[in-house]
Amino acid sequence: MRNLIVVLLVVFCFSIGWSQENYSLSDVSTLTVDGTSTLHDWTVTANTCNGSLNIDAQVFKEISFEADVASIKSTRGATMDKKTHNALKKEEHPKVMFSATDVTFSEGNNQSISGKLNVAGVEKDVVLSTSIKNFDGNIQLTGNYKITLQDYNMEPPTAMFGSIVVGDDVTVNFDLVFAKE
Repeated sequence: MRNLIVVLLVVFCFSIGWSQENYSLSDVSTLTVDGTSTLHDWTVTANTCNGSLNIDAQVFKEISFEADVASIKSTRGATMDKKTHNALKKEEHPKVMFSATDVTFSEGNNQSISGKLNVAGVEKDVVLSTSIKNFDGNIQLTGNYKITLQDYNMEPPTAMFGSIVVGDDVTVNFDLVFAKE
């Protein structure tokens, strides 16, 4: 009887481990941030991102995503990049991070993912409205999320002795494709 219990326990443990699927962020993923200023609208792109996703049945057991602040670039040149990096406190906090655990999901639009967003060293609980799609063995999460810079203790950048000021609200746009490992 004792051996039967041990065998059943081992089988159960292995079946749990085998049912989980691991995914990693693919290179086709994009993350951009759109904002405004008193002069023009602007967009920056995170060029180096990493992430992973662990699924068990219809539950995201773990989602993690990070963008290297140093890789965030604009089309407006080095001055804008430097101001963006300074606002994000690149030296003290070199990554922007999102994480979530135990999120029940289904495919489709308007799926909510509750997690933690860490920007410039300030972590906040957030709820992302996403579109979730399963295709060709990949999981795609798309959506956007509005952030108020001052909520993350970030000062909106300025230029030209304060005559050009970045708006306090920005929109993070994400199209994340996780490929099965």
